[in-house]
Amino acid sequence: MKHQPTPAPEEKALLVFVNEDPGDDHYQEAELEGLCEAALLVPCATLRQRLDRPHKPTYIGKGKVEELGASVLEAQPDIVIFDCELSGLQIRNLTDAVKCAVVDRTQLILDIFSRRARTREGMLQVELAQMSYMKPRLMSVYTKFERQKGGIGMRGPGETKLETDRRMVDDKISRLKEEIEDVRRQRASQRLQRRKHPFPFATIVGYTSAGKSTLMNRLCGTELLVDAMPFATLDPTTRKLDLPDGYSLFITDTVGFIRKLPTHLVAAFRATLEEVTSSDFILHVVDVSAEEWDVQRDAVHETLDALGALDKPTITVFNKCDAVEDPTLLRRLVADFPDSVAISALTGEGIPDLLNMIRRSVQNHLGMITAFLPYSQSGLVEKCHRFGRVHEVDYQADGILIKAELVEEMRGVLAQYVVP
Repeated sequence: MKHQPTPAPEEKALLVFVNEDPGDDHYQEAELEGLCEAALLVPCATLRQRLDRPHKPTYIGKGKVEELGASVLEAQPDIVIFDCELSGLQIRNLTDAVKCAVVDRTQLILDIFSRRARTREGMLQVELAQMSYMKPRLMSVYTKFERQKGGIGMRGPGETKLETDRRMVDDKISRLKEEIEDVRRQRASQRLQRRKHPFPFATIVGYTSAGKSTLMNRLCGTELLVDAMPFATLDPTTRKLDLPDGYSLFITDTVGFIRKLPTHLVAAFRATLEEVTSSDFILHVVDVSAEEWDVQRDAVHETLDALGALDKPTITVFNKCDAVEDPTLLRRLVADFPDSVAISALTGEGIPDLLNMIRRSVQNHLGMITAFLPYSQSGLVEKCHRFGRVHEVDYQADGILIKAELVEEMRGVLAQYVVP
């Protein structure tokens, strides 16, 4: 009989929830369990502490630490995960007290990002976020991380042994920032090149797993990875989308947001997230089938606010309407939220309504212009067809009269030929 390889044992995680409001319990538990699944961890036990102010030495207090130690002995987890951000001192004290590797929410998210990074840009950004997170914790916790099974918080592209010398870490952070600055300049150059094809720009944003990539695939015929796990895709993808009645735009899919998205991650991914700040308007995809969809929506708003993009014109896309049992809920939401539409990116339901709403947003970024072009500039007629919507062309004896809806850049090109 042919020998079958023994499957690798699953890593078990004991989850520690720290929150004051019992109303948040279900949402927090479901979210952290989803993050564990994405990190290939299996929850084996949970512990909860109610507090409004963390204890400086251990975050959860002496009595709860003793309870945690007993739970570790009983459940025998490979790792303990706190659904909050811990200081280096707290991680060290907790690890010593419960005799088990301890990581926090930020480390878990960074580990997921490191697993999902595929491009050089994504790898650089993840490594910078990891190093920035580690720097203030370096002296007190690095020796503990060396013993962590599975390497949560330490797995990183191109990573060697993490230097324990703070100066070397500073040098590495500086180098990563320089490389990412090069990426930022390249991305800015790409955006400038796209602006030479003067279409409006839209960016798809949303909570992780809200269906952004599914929507991008539906609208543009792309084949982006669609995965129910958090942060399935990290790298933005831009495509041209042709709309009804001859309108067009560029549309970009972005990394998913999450509640309390680590500041290190926002900073490291700023080059990518600049796609949001440079867009003309935003498509905010909301998983309306999620029990806490409003909390997820608010988390996205918080991140957009941090990026300075909260005030951008926005279409709210209530996705996964096929999974909502109460149709009156959808009608009420669309009625209550201006510039909103209910769709299913999976089945295509509501997509024509979304396309019409996008078309109206594109029209809002266009302006009607009437110009009289000399025949020596007849090539501009073709550009008007490509980069706007032409309403009328009249070839006259001494020139070409054209009426068209165009973006600001294209109107600037024709400004000298404008007639009343």
